[in-house]
Amino acid sequence: MVRVDTRMSELDSRFGLRDLLGLRGHAAWLFLLILEATIALYMARNFGESPYWAAILSMGLMLSAGAVVLAVPVDPLPIPVAVFAAVATPVATALTVMSPADSSTQQSVWSAFASSYVFAVLVLRGRIRTAWAGVAGVAGVLLLAGLEDHLQARTVIGSLVPVGTVAAISVFQAVMRPMQRSLRLLREDAMVRAAADATMAAAESERGRQLARLDRVARPILERIAEGAELSALEREECRLLEAELRDGLRAPQLVTDELSGAARGARFRGVEVVLLDDGGFGGVPEWVRKRVIDAATKELDAANAGSVTVRVLPIGRHVLATVLAHAPDHDRRTEIDTDGKVSVTD
Repeated sequence: MVRVDTRMSELDSRFGLRDLLGLRGHAAWLFLLILEATIALYMARNFGESPYWAAILSMGLMLSAGAVVLAVPVDPLPIPVAVFAAVATPVATALTVMSPADSSTQQSVWSAFASSYVFAVLVLRGRIRTAWAGVAGVAGVLLLAGLEDHLQARTVIGSLVPVGTVAAISVFQAVMRPMQRSLRLLREDAMVRAAADATMAAAESERGRQLARLDRVARPILERIAEGAELSALEREECRLLEAELRDGLRAPQLVTDELSGAARGARFRGVEVVLLDDGGFGGVPEWVRKRVIDAATKELDAANAGSVTVRVLPIGRHVLATVLAHAPDHDRRTEIDTDGKVSVTD
C-alpha cells in the first residue's frame, strides 16, 4: 500500500491538472498574459478611488502574485510561492480599501475580483487550502473595512461574490481528480510500453547485426566443416582466430570495429594473448573519445609480438574510461584513457 501511495505521489508531481488543461509551453505564456491583463484591468479601477501610491503598490502586488502562481514550473506550487500569493492579495486589497482617496465610501472593491483569479490558479496548481486561506484573508479585510465605514454593507457583500469563482474551480478540481489519476496511469503505462518496445527493438537490431556478422565471417568455414572436408593447419588456425573474434563480439561489443578486430586477429596470429572486456563505460561519452580508445588499443595490438594485451572499458562513473595493459617478456606498459580523451602511458 505504501508503494502504491508513493507511486501515485510521483505521478502527481509529473502530471498535474496543469498538464491536463494544456497549460505548458506557449499556451501557458498566453494564459499568463491574459491573466495579467485581466488583473491589470480590474486593478486600474482603483485609481481615483484610492491614493495613487496605494493603487500602484496594490497593482504591483496583485500582478506579482498572478505571475508567480502560473510561471513557477513545479506542481504542486512550492509552499513559499503559494504563501506569497495568499498573503499578497489581502495586502493589496487592504491598500485599496483602508485608505480611500476621499471621505466617500467606495462602491466596489475591484481588488477582490482580481484576487479571485489568483486564488483560482492556486487551486489549479494544487494549493487549494492556501487558496482558501487567502480567500479568508480578503474577506477579513473587507469585513474590517465595512466595520470602519470605509465600505458600505452592500459593497462588502457584493465584493464577496468572486468567492464563487474559487468555489467553482475547487469543485472542478475535485471532480477532475479521478480522471486526472486515470490519465496519469495511462500515461505511465504508455511510457512503460514505449520503453519496452524500444528495448525489444534495440535487442532485435543487435541480434540481427550479430547474425549478419556471424554469417559474414563464419559461414565459409562452417560450410567447409559441414561438407566434411579435411581442414588444413592454416584453416584450423583460422577457426581458432575466428572463435576468439566471435567471443570478442560477445564480451566487448563496443570495442568490435574492423580496425580493432583486424589488429586483434593479427596479434593472436603472432601468438599474443588478447583479451577484450567492456563494462559499459562508453555510455554517455563522445564518439571521438571512444575512437581514441580504439586507436590506442589498435596501436598496442599492432606493436605486440609476444605476451598478452588486455583492453578493458571500465564501468560508467569512473574518471578513467579505459585501460590497455601490454605484457611482454622484456617490458610492461599501461595506457589509460580518461573520459576527457586524455591518454596517459606508464612503462
